Order: sequence, then structure tokens, then C-alpha cells
Amino acid sequence: MTLRIAFMGSPAFGLPTLEALIAAGHEIACVYSQPPRPAGRGKKERLTPVHEFATARGIEVRTPKSLKKAPEQEAFAALNLDLAIVVAYGLILPKAILDAPKRGALNLHGSLLPRWRGAAPIQRAIMAGDKITGVQVMRMEEGLDTGAILSTATTPIEFDDNTATLHDRLSAIGATLMRDTLDKLERGETTETPQSEEGVTYAHKITPAETRIDWTRPAREIDCMIHGLSPAPGAWFELDGVRIKALLSRQGQGSGAPGEVLDDNLLIACGEGAVRLITVQREGRGPLASDVFCVVSRFPQACGSLEPNQSGG
Repeated sequence: MTLRIAFMGSPAFGLPTLEALIAAGHEIACVYSQPPRPAGRGKKERLTPVHEFATARGIEVRTPKSLKKAPEQEAFAALNLDLAIVVAYGLILPKAILDAPKRGALNLHGSLLPRWRGAAPIQRAIMAGDKITGVQVMRMEEGLDTGAILSTATTPIEFDDNTATLHDRLSAIGATLMRDTLDKLERGETTETPQSEEGVTYAHKITPAETRIDWTRPAREIDCMIHGLSPAPGAWFELDGVRIKALLSRQGQGSGAPGEVLDDNLLIACGEGAVRLITVQREGRGPLASDVFCVVSRFPQACGSLEPNQSGG
């Protein structure tokens, strides 16, 4: 059976789900996305990836700055929807919006709830050293990611995963999960399981102060931090007053004063253990393998150690 759906999403994470809904034959009555924002050197207004995709396919796109006022809520209700599907939309949905579709609103969330409720679940899972994560289809309610769970798909977090690789994998898994969940919903085969009140953690947005490497921390934490912040915004340190991003790393063998360079291939001593930087990026330049970086920058010969504690903003 075809469902009449409003898709609400903004970044690329939601694109596979939107494509899957279209391929399954559902009617996308409208797409809601974040308003265009200035971007790039010319500060030209840029559409969100979901907005661009929908426009290219002739789907109506609405970009309200808020859904809290009556006119926006009335316009949404007038769509006469069966269901709203929300994937990384970025706006708070008031009760009037959640209640308007006949079957309410479902959200695809990139973690295993109640762990990592909030805006940055993928980054936080990697930074925390989690070994497994997943996506879940959740019944939306007014609380922050507190609704009942309809379905779950899991995936291991591999040692070489970063935010980009895990993002893409979860996005693809999530599209299949949402499609299958709607099929089961139509057949009356879904169950809604309330979330546990134990193990709740929050995936707050990444702040600039969190992105600077503190070499006094254990190597395990720094390695997870580097992968969780790669490729953007990037974990970083300073060399001769220039910001260097660490994009790929491995835990290594070695010891020394925190920030001490232990060999000629960017093995850096930490508070416990050592981290080998594999790919780095000098401010304003492209990414480089560590051995190439060492040659072109005369590092570490030019600098015997890094500032030990670089945790400030």
C-alpha cells in the first residue's frame, strides 16, 4: 500500500532513506528541509543535500525557519499525510506537527538508544570507543529522542572507521531499515518497545574546545578522538604556531613525555602509551601521509616535542 509521506531531513545522511521511500512506491507529498544558508568564500546561499535532491526530482520543498507557529502547522496539516519520516532534520517538531499525520511521525536515529540521544551520535560513539552502534526507527514524541523503538539494525565500529565511513554505512543501513519497517507497519507486524531509562547518554554537538588534542590524555582516548572528529571538524595540534589536523592515526608502542616525538614518522607520546599519526593536514593545505609531511615540513627535526597539554580552545 502506498503511504502519503512528508520527508523531513537536511544533510546527506537522509538521502538514501528518501531514495528508498521513492523506490518503494510511496508518495512523497512534500519535503521539509533547513533553509538555504550562505556557504563558501563567496557566501552564496547553498541548499541542503536533501533540498537539492528533492528539487531535481520535482518534489515540493518547504524550508520554514520554525514550525512553532500556527500558519506553518496549518500548512503541514493541510497535506493530509499518512506519515512523517524524519531523518536529521534539525528543527524541533511541536506536538501539533507530530500529531498531524494519521500515523504520526517516525525518526531514523544513528545510535542504539537510549545511548547517544541528541545531535552528534556518530561522532560521540567513535570518540567514546564504542565497539558497536546502529540505527533505529523510533516513534517521535516531544522529548529528545525518547520515543518507543520500532526496529533496530546494528553494525560494529571498526578500528579504522571515522565519522565519514560510519556515517555512510549507517545511512545505507538506515534506508533499508526504514523501508522494511514501513512494510511491516502496513502489515500490522510492528511492535513499539519503550526505551530503557538506564544507560541514557547525550550526544551533544561538538564544540571547538573539544577538537584540540591534549597529549596528556591516554593514547586510546586520543586515537578515538582523532577518528571521531575526522574528516571534519578535525582533531588538531599546533606546530610552530600553525594548526595541524590529525585525520588518521593508530595506537603505537612507545613512551615519553606527553607530546614528545618518538621517531621520524610522527609517533607521539601520550599520557599513557603513544599514537602514530598516519594522515595529517596543515592549515590551508591538503591532507598528507605522515612520512611526506615530515619531509616537506622538516618535522620532527624542527621540533623535538609538541606542547604537552593542548586542551584549551
